[in-house]
Amino acid sequence: MKQIILASASPRRKDLMKRLFKKFIVCKSSYNEDNSLPLSPIKLTQYHALEKGKDVAKHFKSGIVISADTIVAYNNKVLGKPSSKENAMEMLKLISGKEHEVITAFAVIDINKKKIIRDYEVTKVKMKLLTDKEINDYINYEKPFDHAGAYAIQGKAAVFVEKIEGDYFNVVGLPLFKLNNILKKLGIDIFKA
Repeated sequence: MKQIILASASPRRKDLMKRLFKKFIVCKSSYNEDNSLPLSPIKLTQYHALEKGKDVAKHFKSGIVISADTIVAYNNKVLGKPSSKENAMEMLKLISGKEHEVITAFAVIDINKKKIIRDYEVTKVKMKLLTDKEINDYINYEKPFDHAGAYAIQGKAAVFVEKIEGDYFNVVGLPLFKLNNILKKLGIDIFKA
Protein backbone atom coordinates (compact mmCIF):
# COMPACT_ATOMS: atom_id res chain seq x y z
CA MET A 1 0.00 0.00 0.00
CA LYS A 2 1.33 3.40 -0.96
CA GLN A 3 1.84 6.01 1.73
CA ILE A 4 -1.18 8.35 1.91
CA ILE A 5 -0.50 12.00 2.69
CA LEU A 6 -3.25 14.46 3.57
CA ALA A 7 -2.13 17.97 2.58
CA SER A 8 -4.31 19.73 5.13
CA ALA A 9 -4.32 20.72 8.78
CA SER A 10 -8.13 20.76 8.84
CA PRO A 11 -9.43 18.63 11.72
CA ARG A 12 -12.57 17.96 9.66
CA ARG A 13 -10.63 16.59 6.70
CA LYS A 14 -8.52 14.50 9.04
CA ASP A 15 -11.69 13.01 10.56
CA LEU A 16 -13.12 12.30 7.10
CA MET A 17 -9.88 10.65 5.97
CA LYS A 18 -10.13 8.31 8.98
CA ARG A 19 -13.30 6.94 7.37
CA LEU A 20 -11.17 5.79 4.42
CA PHE A 21 -7.74 4.99 5.88
CA LYS A 22 -6.46 3.51 9.13
CA LYS A 23 -3.07 5.10 8.57
CA PHE A 24 -2.07 8.30 6.79
CA ILE A 25 0.27 11.24 7.27
CA VAL A 26 -0.95 14.79 7.81
CA CYS A 27 1.27 17.46 6.28
CA LYS A 28 0.03 21.05 6.28
CA SER A 29 0.63 23.00 3.10
CA SER A 30 2.39 26.35 3.36
CA TYR A 31 0.52 27.62 0.29
CA ASN A 32 -1.36 30.86 1.00
CA GLU A 33 -4.82 31.06 -0.55
CA ASP A 34 -5.75 34.23 -2.41
CA ASN A 35 -9.51 34.43 -2.91
CA SER A 36 -9.18 37.67 -4.89
CA LEU A 37 -7.81 35.90 -7.99
CA PRO A 38 -10.03 36.65 -11.02
CA LEU A 39 -11.42 33.11 -11.32
CA SER A 40 -14.88 31.58 -11.02
CA PRO A 41 -15.59 29.96 -7.63
CA ILE A 42 -15.04 26.45 -9.07
CA LYS A 43 -11.80 27.37 -10.89
CA LEU A 44 -10.52 29.21 -7.80
CA THR A 45 -11.18 26.23 -5.56
CA GLN A 46 -9.53 23.87 -8.06
CA TYR A 47 -6.49 26.14 -8.27
CA HIS A 48 -6.08 26.30 -4.48
CA ALA A 49 -6.51 22.54 -4.06
CA LEU A 50 -3.86 21.79 -6.68
CA GLU A 51 -1.37 24.32 -5.32
CA LYS A 52 -1.75 22.94 -1.79
CA GLY A 53 -1.11 19.42 -3.08
CA LYS A 54 1.93 20.40 -5.15
CA ASP A 55 3.38 22.29 -2.18
CA VAL A 56 3.21 19.18 0.01
CA ALA A 57 4.20 16.68 -2.72
CA LYS A 58 7.59 18.34 -3.19
CA HIS A 59 8.56 17.20 0.34
CA PHE A 60 8.03 13.49 -0.39
CA LYS A 61 9.79 11.02 -2.71
CA SER A 62 6.78 8.71 -3.03
CA GLY A 63 3.16 8.30 -2.00
CA ILE A 64 -0.27 9.67 -2.75
CA VAL A 65 -1.00 13.28 -1.75
CA ILE A 66 -4.62 14.31 -1.23
CA SER A 67 -5.35 18.03 -1.04
CA ALA A 68 -8.60 19.97 -1.00
CA ASP A 69 -10.09 23.43 -0.80
CA THR A 70 -13.63 24.35 0.22
CA ILE A 71 -15.48 27.60 -0.34
CA VAL A 72 -19.02 28.83 -0.07
CA ALA A 73 -20.38 30.67 -3.11
CA TYR A 74 -23.47 32.85 -3.31
CA ASN A 75 -24.36 34.60 -6.58
CA ASN A 76 -20.83 33.85 -7.85
CA LYS A 77 -19.34 35.62 -4.81
CA VAL A 78 -16.69 33.61 -2.96
CA LEU A 79 -17.06 33.32 0.81
CA GLY A 80 -13.88 31.91 2.28
CA LYS A 81 -12.94 31.84 5.95
CA PRO A 82 -14.08 34.98 7.79
CA SER A 83 -11.32 37.35 8.88
CA SER A 84 -13.25 38.81 11.84
CA LYS A 85 -16.49 38.59 13.80
CA GLU A 86 -17.92 41.37 11.64
CA ASN A 87 -16.92 39.52 8.46
CA ALA A 88 -18.54 36.33 9.78
CA MET A 89 -21.75 38.27 10.51
CA GLU A 90 -21.75 39.71 6.97
CA MET A 91 -21.35 36.24 5.46
CA LEU A 92 -24.11 34.67 7.54
CA LYS A 93 -26.47 37.58 6.82
CA LEU A 94 -25.73 37.19 3.11
CA ILE A 95 -26.70 33.50 3.01
CA SER A 96 -29.47 33.73 5.62
CA GLY A 97 -32.74 32.46 4.18
CA LYS A 98 -31.09 31.65 0.86
CA GLU A 99 -29.64 28.77 -1.07
CA HIS A 100 -25.89 28.82 -1.64
CA GLU A 101 -23.29 26.42 -2.98
CA VAL A 102 -20.50 24.70 -1.11
CA ILE A 103 -17.69 23.80 -3.49
CA THR A 104 -14.86 21.47 -2.58
CA ALA A 105 -12.18 20.82 -5.15
CA PHE A 106 -9.54 18.19 -4.54
CA ALA A 107 -6.36 16.93 -6.14
CA VAL A 108 -4.86 13.46 -5.83
CA ILE A 109 -1.18 13.37 -6.71
CA ASP A 110 0.59 10.06 -7.29
CA ILE A 111 4.19 11.14 -6.72
CA ASN A 112 5.70 7.90 -8.09
CA LYS A 113 3.75 8.01 -11.36
CA LYS A 114 3.87 11.82 -11.57
CA LYS A 115 0.13 11.73 -12.12
CA ILE A 116 -2.41 14.31 -10.94
CA ILE A 117 -6.15 13.75 -10.95
CA ARG A 118 -8.47 16.59 -9.99
CA ASP A 119 -12.18 16.81 -9.40
CA TYR A 120 -14.72 18.86 -7.48
CA GLU A 121 -18.16 18.61 -5.96
CA VAL A 122 -20.91 21.20 -5.58
CA THR A 123 -23.54 20.85 -2.87
CA LYS A 124 -26.51 23.19 -2.55
CA VAL A 125 -27.40 24.26 0.98
CA LYS A 126 -30.49 26.24 2.01
CA MET A 127 -30.20 28.17 5.27
CA LYS A 128 -33.21 29.21 7.29
CA LEU A 129 -33.78 32.92 7.78
CA LEU A 130 -31.50 33.80 10.70
CA THR A 131 -32.12 36.54 13.25
CA ASP A 132 -29.29 38.87 14.24
CA LYS A 133 -29.39 37.26 17.70
CA GLU A 134 -28.99 33.75 16.24
CA ILE A 135 -26.06 34.91 14.13
CA ASN A 136 -24.39 36.67 17.05
CA ASP A 137 -24.97 33.77 19.46
CA TYR A 138 -23.66 31.28 16.91
CA ILE A 139 -20.49 33.25 16.21
CA ASN A 140 -19.81 33.74 19.93
CA TYR A 141 -20.37 30.04 20.62
CA GLU A 142 -18.82 28.34 17.59
CA LYS A 143 -16.12 30.88 16.63
CA PRO A 144 -16.37 29.85 12.95
CA PHE A 145 -13.22 31.61 11.75
CA ASP A 146 -11.77 28.42 10.28
CA HIS A 147 -14.87 27.61 8.22
CA ALA A 148 -15.70 28.72 4.69
CA GLY A 149 -18.88 30.79 4.74
CA ALA A 150 -18.57 31.23 8.53
CA TYR A 151 -20.41 28.05 9.47
CA ALA A 152 -19.80 24.38 10.18
CA ILE A 153 -22.68 22.10 9.17
CA GLN A 154 -21.35 19.38 11.49
CA GLY A 155 -21.57 21.77 14.46
CA LYS A 156 -24.36 23.92 15.89
CA ALA A 157 -25.06 25.39 12.43
CA ALA A 158 -26.75 22.08 11.60
CA VAL A 159 -29.93 23.58 13.10
CA PHE A 160 -29.80 26.43 10.55
CA VAL A 161 -29.82 24.14 7.52
CA GLU A 162 -33.30 23.71 6.02
CA LYS A 163 -32.24 21.60 3.06
CA ILE A 164 -29.16 20.08 1.47
CA GLU A 165 -28.92 18.83 -2.09
CA GLY A 166 -25.83 16.75 -2.77
CA ASP A 167 -22.93 15.29 -0.82
CA TYR A 168 -23.02 16.11 2.91
CA PHE A 169 -19.34 15.23 3.33
CA ASN A 170 -18.52 17.81 0.66
CA VAL A 171 -19.96 20.50 2.94
CA VAL A 172 -17.81 19.20 5.80
CA GLY A 173 -14.71 19.45 3.59
CA LEU A 174 -14.05 16.35 1.47
CA PRO A 175 -16.41 14.65 -1.01
CA LEU A 176 -15.72 11.04 -0.04
CA PHE A 177 -17.72 9.43 -2.85
CA LYS A 178 -15.82 11.21 -5.64
CA LEU A 179 -12.50 10.90 -3.81
CA ASN A 180 -12.94 7.13 -3.51
CA ASN A 181 -13.69 6.88 -7.25
CA ILE A 182 -10.40 8.67 -8.01
CA LEU A 183 -8.49 6.45 -5.57
CA LYS A 184 -9.88 3.36 -7.32
CA LYS A 185 -8.53 4.69 -10.64
CA LEU A 186 -5.10 4.79 -9.00
CA GLY A 187 -5.46 1.21 -7.76
CA ILE A 188 -6.13 2.11 -4.13
CA ASP A 189 -8.73 -0.05 -2.40
CA ILE A 190 -9.92 1.58 0.84
CA PHE A 191 -11.06 -1.82 2.11
CA LYS A 192 -7.45 -2.99 2.03
CA ALA A 193 -5.98 0.24 3.37
